[in-house]
Amino acid sequence: MLRVVSWNINGIRSPLQGLTCQESSNCPTALRRILDKLDADIVCLQETKVTRDVLTEPLAVVEGYNSYFSFSRSRSGYSGVATFCKDSTTPVAAEEGLSGVFATLNGDVGCYGNMDEFTQEELRVLDSEGRALLTQHKIRTLEGKEKTLTLINVYCPHADPGKPERLTFKMRFYRLLQIRAEALLAAGSHVIILGDLNTAHRPIDHCDAGSLECFEEDPGRKWMDGLLCNPGMETDSHTGLFMDSYRCFHPKQEKAFTCWSVVSGARHLNYGSRLDYVLGDRTLVIDTFQASFLLPEVMGSDHCPVGAALNVSCVPAKQCPALCTRFLPEFAGTQLKILRFLVPLEQEPVRVQSALQPSHQTQIQKHPSKARMHSTRPRKNQGGFKRNQKNLMSYFQPSSNLQQPSPDVEPPSQPLTLTIPKTPEEVTVATVVKEKTKVSEAKDEKEVRTSFWKSMLSGPTPMPLCGGHREPCVMRTVKKAGPNLGRHFYMCARPRGPPSDPSSRCNFFLWSRPS
Repeated sequence: MLRVVSWNINGIRSPLQGLTCQESSNCPTALRRILDKLDADIVCLQETKVTRDVLTEPLAVVEGYNSYFSFSRSRSGYSGVATFCKDSTTPVAAEEGLSGVFATLNGDVGCYGNMDEFTQEELRVLDSEGRALLTQHKIRTLEGKEKTLTLINVYCPHADPGKPERLTFKMRFYRLLQIRAEALLAAGSHVIILGDLNTAHRPIDHCDAGSLECFEEDPGRKWMDGLLCNPGMETDSHTGLFMDSYRCFHPKQEKAFTCWSVVSGARHLNYGSRLDYVLGDRTLVIDTFQASFLLPEVMGSDHCPVGAALNVSCVPAKQCPALCTRFLPEFAGTQLKILRFLVPLEQEPVRVQSALQPSHQTQIQKHPSKARMHSTRPRKNQGGFKRNQKNLMSYFQPSSNLQQPSPDVEPPSQPLTLTIPKTPEEVTVATVVKEKTKVSEAKDEKEVRTSFWKSMLSGPTPMPLCGGHREPCVMRTVKKAGPNLGRHFYMCARPRGPPSDPSSRCNFFLWSRPS
């Protein structure tokens, strides 16, 4: 049994804890645990978002697997695909890209088809984003026949509505993918196309297909119509050569989504689309596919893994193809790293001898004048302060210029006041009044202080309540280019879901007032 799994991992260095793995991405066993948890013989990852200069050895060389990477050559931290094969499924050939522009003629797959409609520059641009990786394997059927199986790991481009040139790029990439896959099929190899195709093929594959304008007329969906054939249809010139393995086993399964919006929390209510596929040539799917499945319980990305099980066994190659990452100079031990020159040297510990102290004292005795020269702290005389130094209290003596009162002059007589003793009752009343006055003054002072700090530290403005659920909203920021870029607004905090579901997000919207 051969089990293959595809997963848009949305950054190979970030979601490694998605499968309850607590290690960091630099831990030698972190990625190994992810691969083992997926329980597949061949794991194809998309959107790795790494380039060769930042690829670390724990991600490139995993014990028990041989790996192959395709990097983006146009942008750093963008796109990228990787294929991890168990040692028991080592491929006989591996190649980066669809066009052969980056082929090295050493262990490549070959079979490119007729690409005359593309210029060499266009082919280089299409393959420069690291979106395709091919591995070719030898398989053995139940009858004992050996055949060739080519896996095409793809991460197809996304067509941004605000960038029409990206739609053109996407359709040209689709065309190149189809030419290469059909050429391999014509050469006698079975072909599996798996990965993120970035198109929901049928309305059943989209959570809200009815609200999309001209859903069936989308260029990507029309391309898939020409690539695929429906289960049960006879092969003719008007049907595609490949089959959607999931729809072959689950033709009417609804809400079988593989991608959800993270910002809206749509995964909580399973409000997404099916963008990830395992496509196989018609003969291979009908004769050898035993199951096709989704793994929505696997977290760590905005996509979930998809996979298939084939009733064949793999015949591993004796040696990995040249594209294998373990042959890269930085991982093969043939390239010296700067860390090799920074190995700490062993130093003998300094021994403290008891004879050091007497020798130090002897040195001081031999040079008494030097010891005195280093002592610059002034010493006090035995009698106290120096003669020329005044006491600080001398500056606070009464001045002699002031006229001293004459002892003969009598001070003016004060008017005599008669003090009448108070009764105990009056003393008690006066004490109570005085205490109440103090309490009142202290209370007023506390209220003034409290109101002052409340005005200074008023805190954030309370969130408004949404209209549908009367619950506190959440604040969002406009990130799309336009006149409202950077503005804040309020919306319902619940996850996005079907409009008919009362537990999903309501349509409340409110612009935030500028502070």
